[in-house]
Amino acid sequence: MSKYANQNRVLQAVDCIVFGFDGDTLKILLIQRGLEPEKGKWSLMGGFVQANESLDQASNRVLKQLTGLDSVYLEQLHTFSDPNRDPIERTVSTAYFALLDINKYQKQLSSDYHPEWFSLKRMPKLIFDHQDMVELAKKRVRYKAALHPILFELLPNRFTIPQLQSLYESVYNTKIDKRNFSKRILATGLLVKQADKDKSGSRRGAFYYQLNMQNYYAKFQAFLNLIPNPTNLIF
Repeated sequence: MSKYANQNRVLQAVDCIVFGFDGDTLKILLIQRGLEPEKGKWSLMGGFVQANESLDQASNRVLKQLTGLDSVYLEQLHTFSDPNRDPIERTVSTAYFALLDINKYQKQLSSDYHPEWFSLKRMPKLIFDHQDMVELAKKRVRYKAALHPILFELLPNRFTIPQLQSLYESVYNTKIDKRNFSKRILATGLLVKQADKDKSGSRRGAFYYQLNMQNYYAKFQAFLNLIPNPTNLIF
């Protein structure tokens, strides 16, 4: 097979940004890097693309190898190509992000590379340009969540409105009026009220709800914004 002449070699990598919600706080999954440079420091889940695989295949393989997480939906975010982003060799990296319910996937986590969940407000310093990747992923999630009900992907099958509000507040790093939020979310027709309550937070308790899947898909492209001025969240 002929090759392109006089061309420099560039490595292609993938990095996975995994956001999770534990019912109270929005978190990010990190590992301790297993090779030099920056060995032992906190990192996103990353690796090199093999000759026989696509970017999507590589991202799923890398995530499973480093964390044990399987069958996680990953969405391509952006390609980072600064010539100096990797101190060893010219490496272009395509970042992916995922949203998941931490409790649903907790049993899948492998201890081989010490994956650990960190609150976004208390996450450690990351290697290379991984912090830039995280910041861009946060902007993408905020933008999409202002237009579509994607944050329900982070919730368990049954949840309370206070849990849902806490999730939105975590994503947007803001406080939302309790009555206004409840009124708006119930008006969407996305929630089905259950007969029982979660009384772990108070004696009065809060009713459980489930997502109305039929309305979820029907209204996915016309979601009622729960966050003021979503047009300010430009991506």
